Amino acid sequence: MKGRDWLVTDDGQLQVCKSVRAWDLLQENYRFYRFLTEVENVLNQAEYQSTCLPEIRMLVRRLIVNSYWVRSRYLAPCPQTGTSVLLLYDELGFPLTVQTVTFAPGTISTIHNHGTWGIVGVLKGQEKNTFWRRTHAPESPDQIANTGEITLAPGDIISFTPDAIHSVEAVGEEPTVTFNIYGETDPKTRFEFDIVSHVAKKF
Repeated sequence: MKGRDWLVTDDGQLQVCKSVRAWDLLQENYRFYRFLTEVENVLNQAEYQSTCLPEIRMLVRRLIVNSYWVRSRYLAPCPQTGTSVLLLYDELGFPLTVQTVTFAPGTISTIHNHGTWGIVGVLKGQEKNTFWRRTHAPESPDQIANTGEITLAPGDIISFTPDAIHSVEAVGEEPTVTFNIYGETDPKTRFEFDIVSHVAKKF
């Protein structure tokens, strides 16, 4: 599975990142529990979690390359909402959110940030990400402006700093399936943005 690595910063800028070649990551019996342990170890050794994104992107790529179980763990999109979320690990006190997300073709998310770092790997389909930044207008502090977009394909991995703002659309004729991992969300800093009223509300 070929792919590119990307980073979206708090000001809505998209940066291309160095990607490890898939064949350099092949490993026998690389299981999900090992991935979780390695991510936790990386985070525990860091002063600031967002500085760990290159290492965690590599671990996500290693997991996707080696784990058929992860690549096959997803739900069909809900007929009513167009989306489905499958939580892959849930333990009291575990600070990370790890899940697969399915979008039906044409489904568009709200414009939002995550209030924490995040990494998304595309497993199936195509996903268009549109990026935004706050304009810092004195009369409208929640006003945002578009800064660009990119369409991701299977094998692509995109990462986000905590205040990066984006929206997602499943493009193409098949559902989009992604593997998502997020740090511990600060509810006070996670928002959904309205580009008409220039209001940000708690997500």
